[in-house]
Amino acid sequence: MKRFIQTLKNIYKIDELRRRIGYTLGLILIYRFGSFVTIPGVDPQQLMALKNQSSDGLLGLLNMFSGGAFSNASIFALGIMPYISASIVIQLLGMAIPYFQKLQKEGESGRKKINQITRYLTVVITALQAPGYIANLISQLPAQAITPFDPNVTSPSVFFWISSVVVLVAGTMFVMWLGEKITDKGLGNGISLIIMVGIIARLPFALFSEFLARMEQKGGGLVLFIVEIAVLVLVVLLCILLVQGTRKIPVQYAKRVVGNKQYGGVRQYIPLKVNAAGVMPIIFAQAIMFLPLTIAGFASSESLQGFASAFTNINGFWYNFTYALLIIIFTYFYTAITVNPNQMAEDMKKNNGFIPGVKPGKKTADFIDGVMSKITFPGSLFLALVAVMPALVSMAGVSSQFAQFYGGTSLLILVGVVLDTLQQIESHLLMRHYEGLTKSGRIKGRSAAGAF
Repeated sequence: MKRFIQTLKNIYKIDELRRRIGYTLGLILIYRFGSFVTIPGVDPQQLMALKNQSSDGLLGLLNMFSGGAFSNASIFALGIMPYISASIVIQLLGMAIPYFQKLQKEGESGRKKINQITRYLTVVITALQAPGYIANLISQLPAQAITPFDPNVTSPSVFFWISSVVVLVAGTMFVMWLGEKITDKGLGNGISLIIMVGIIARLPFALFSEFLARMEQKGGGLVLFIVEIAVLVLVVLLCILLVQGTRKIPVQYAKRVVGNKQYGGVRQYIPLKVNAAGVMPIIFAQAIMFLPLTIAGFASSESLQGFASAFTNINGFWYNFTYALLIIIFTYFYTAITVNPNQMAEDMKKNNGFIPGVKPGKKTADFIDGVMSKITFPGSLFLALVAVMPALVSMAGVSSQFAQFYGGTSLLILVGVVLDTLQQIESHLLMRHYEGLTKSGRIKGRSAAGAF
């Protein structure tokens, strides 16, 4: 406790760090305030049906990522997810299209062009999603909830549709701007922090409701609630293992003499991540698992509707089995794309480095590929286990709202962003010769978790 208090004092002594933390908190407060500002023309007192619809299931997951803005019919209802979708699309294009590959190699100028293209694509995706959200909003709310200030209006006007779409697009772009400003002038990755804050915002309500449910006569009592918290802590530790777990490969650099100076002759280690894909496999798998919802909407035969309904039950066996299998497959796929053993072996060879006992060139590439395959398998299994953990604890009696915090993308994002932020704070402290947050001073951030 004494060390923690001293660390807080050290943080306050650093002007730049103090300003960055204050700037970050200020923008986060603006985002949280905006999540309660409803779309113009919608009565905030009549949103109970929308809140019930987004209390669980896939819409409940989307509502959690937006910090409750989805169920509040907020100007930030679509949140930052369209930007995340656009970033994933651009990232995939960078793996397949030469133009984007060229931009990735152009340094700062290429990064600016990619960011600009991502922003334009975000506008397009948000403009496509906004009418669907408005249509769902109209179907869930009573007629008097739309444009309540005009009693003569019985159905939404064209102006309401257009203005609502514009507001939702502007809201998403503003949230994206907040995230970029946090990254530039604040602390941590702004986009990830906004997602994390949205997730954390739902935690106190879910925790309190779960506690009250357990305190009821047939709820199981305090002991069962403590057991649930203990399991949650174990899952968090598993997520930390996924974020920070690495396998180190020793690399020996040969000695070489240039003039009167000697270079090389040292041994270093290349850390290969147990989960090099981060949360991307879960995001890809979730995107595919949304397809049965579309099939259910257009299916006319009972067999197709039965098939679709089986794969829209997020607590059902077939949904979670398919979900876990897709995560394992995408983990190998994404790791194979992001980790290039041939490039690593070539870079090693150019710098006069070699793995002891392994010949340079193709043998080194094969060795690295073999190690990656071995550590990716348990990493993919752990990732799949974390992803289906909410369904497992739901079957054990945990409420659906609280179960969402036991795994999936939400918990991995929480762990990764917290570690990343702590790493940046520790870097500021160590740079000014203060003690870090830990005795070892080796907190690993999102670089080990796979960023968006």
